[in-house]
Amino acid sequence: MTRKSRNAGSYREGARSAGIRVRRVYDAPEPDDGARVLVDRLWPRGLSKSDAALAEWCKDAAPSSELRRWYGHQEGLYDAFAERYREELAQDAVQPALDRLRELAADGPLTLLTATKDVGRSHVQVLLDLLGEDS
Repeated sequence: MTRKSRNAGSYREGARSAGIRVRRVYDAPEPDDGARVLVDRLWPRGLSKSDAALAEWCKDAAPSSELRRWYGHQEGLYDAFAERYREELAQDAVQPALDRLRELAADGPLTLLTATKDVGRSHVQVLLDLLGEDS
């Protein structure tokens, strides 16, 4: 599947924006992943830290627990979720995490990782779009 629009929720493996790639954390690391950064607030179930092969865990860039629970990956709520998450990402407290992701992206390939099954309708897609706007 290809990405149709910013909020369409479509996703294809290895989707990229401004040199940033998105993958599931359960996928095996690949040589072109570059810096692998987990952007979930919770650690993925059943995954050891060594198997994740992370450069960093940037949980401060993930949606708040309250927003994540409210959304619950209900398809009809995605647009409202994306808007609320963008509001969270605009808060001063989140800026250091976003700055770190921008820094990693500027240094070379960056792969944002998530345990989410539907990556195209997740916070990672919103984060990818936001970071892509910087370029």
